[in-house]
Amino acid sequence: MRSVLRIVKALAAASVVIVIGGGTWLCVNPPELLRVGDGYAAKIVCSNVFLAGRDPQAVLYDDVQAPGNPLLRLVRVSVDRDQGHVTARILGLFAPGYALYRGAFGCTSVPDGNFKAAAEAVPSDTSPQMVSENAALWPEGESVAEANDGEIASLLANDVLAGPQMRAMVVVHKDRIVAERYGEGFNAKTPLLGWSMTKTVNAALVGRAMLDGKLDFDATNLLPQWKNDERSQIRLRDLLGMESGLAFNEEYGDVTDVTRMLYLDPNMVSLPANAPFEAKPGERFRYSSGTAVLLSRIWMDGVGDQKEAFSYPRQALFKPLGMSSAVLEVDARGTFAGSSYLYATARDWARFGQFLLQDGVWNGQRLLPEGFARTMRTPTQSSGGKYTQGQAWLAAPGGDTSAEAGLPEDTFWLEGHDGQSMAIVPSADLVFVRMGLTPGRLGYKPQLMLKELLGALPAS
Repeated sequence: MRSVLRIVKALAAASVVIVIGGGTWLCVNPPELLRVGDGYAAKIVCSNVFLAGRDPQAVLYDDVQAPGNPLLRLVRVSVDRDQGHVTARILGLFAPGYALYRGAFGCTSVPDGNFKAAAEAVPSDTSPQMVSENAALWPEGESVAEANDGEIASLLANDVLAGPQMRAMVVVHKDRIVAERYGEGFNAKTPLLGWSMTKTVNAALVGRAMLDGKLDFDATNLLPQWKNDERSQIRLRDLLGMESGLAFNEEYGDVTDVTRMLYLDPNMVSLPANAPFEAKPGERFRYSSGTAVLLSRIWMDGVGDQKEAFSYPRQALFKPLGMSSAVLEVDARGTFAGSSYLYATARDWARFGQFLLQDGVWNGQRLLPEGFARTMRTPTQSSGGKYTQGQAWLAAPGGDTSAEAGLPEDTFWLEGHDGQSMAIVPSADLVFVRMGLTPGRLGYKPQLMLKELLGALPAS
């Protein structure tokens, strides 16, 4: 009996040592995958709490845990509303991830925990952006008709066509919202994250700088660290078409280039700017969020004065378009996160789509070079015709071509993670925005709804 007790005590002591040792290891040197998870959780909760006014625990469960990696279900978050800090930890104890709210610049991940440096990376004299009280007016001072019992409204009411976890749908025909629908807990004033739809808006900022004479399609020597380097020959058009030749791993669910850039490096530019070549520029398509961040840095540098660069998205694009809700977030060292982080209401996303449909003209004012919007629907050869020369897609979500989906051949798309999409059909004078929390594994295809909408449009 005594020998048994000695064994039990020894096992208990060993267990304590293992637990203490494991806990110490997680505190001192947590695995990067846990840090990515906590960084992601902190960032998503921060933006939704401070920009969209949502409950932090609801955001943690609905947006972070429900659709994600099972490890995320162990994450706990705390929100300091006075300081604008959000902290996430596995089991509430380990691998802390941090995010900081900075008013007009939204939230940023702060991987190194240096809130002071992150706060000082953007101008301090900025106030939070608020959704305009005229949010019900679209596009300029005209009321949005309430969705009626017409055929288009009936299609939006079809849950199968709308898809699981739909949060917003807006249909614009001939410059007018003809129907819209919102999911439970969301409305016309709720800013929604576009994820990679942001890339196309970021490309429009490049075009805006071109119109101002700051950039050119064939510009080279785009970054200081590429001087006297073969990467100095990468052209702006190569980046816009995702044909730079730079290596970048866009896989999610593990620690890869994209998750490291977004959640482990306070300076998002660093990793893609130092990426090696894997092909000659213009020869290979490589979808890369890193490329979009490089474009952000390039147009910011092209604008010149950093103060002007920080105000550029709002003054040069969002304000003229009336996108009062739009917040393009900035990383912890002062570069706009043009790959992923634009929040705007569904109606304001629709404004942007209408702007592209109108070839970059709004209220008679040209905001993009003539023909620039055509690059948004001009295919690149290296992508097999699926991606365009302007950070947009010809292939519908899931990879369907327009012919396969039964859509007009001039249809092009903005697409983002977890079911964000916008279809623009110039020949039908139609913009269709569909946003939600619909992971790709569910197989939802917004092109099915779009096809039905096109069939329901009144004859011209």
